[in-house]
Amino acid sequence: MKKKAKSTYAEFIEDPKQKALLDKEYKELLMSELLSAAMKEDHISVRKLAQAAGVSPSIIQGLRSGNKTNITVDTLSRILDAIGYQIIFIPKAGHGRHLKIV
Repeated sequence: MKKKAKSTYAEFIEDPKQKALLDKEYKELLMSELLSAAMKEDHISVRKLAQAAGVSPSIIQGLRSGNKTNITVDTLSRILDAIGYQIIFIPKAGHGRHLKIV
């Protein structure tokens, strides 16, 4: 029986380094798209969002463009709060983890 040829994508993600890079870039794109969509929906400019979040406009612009990816949780929380979102931690599918804060 003849083996089915793998797609270029399937071969690409078999390499752990390439898969890690793809995952990282996807997360950065996701953040950029979320921020851009929320700003568009709220009709808010980079400067107004930066002012509302108490951060520099260059941080907002860097996140929108994908050039800025390393920010603190506090900064991210303030930006998300200014556009009506919040950070929520949930376990990954299949991990069955539950945190209990006492």
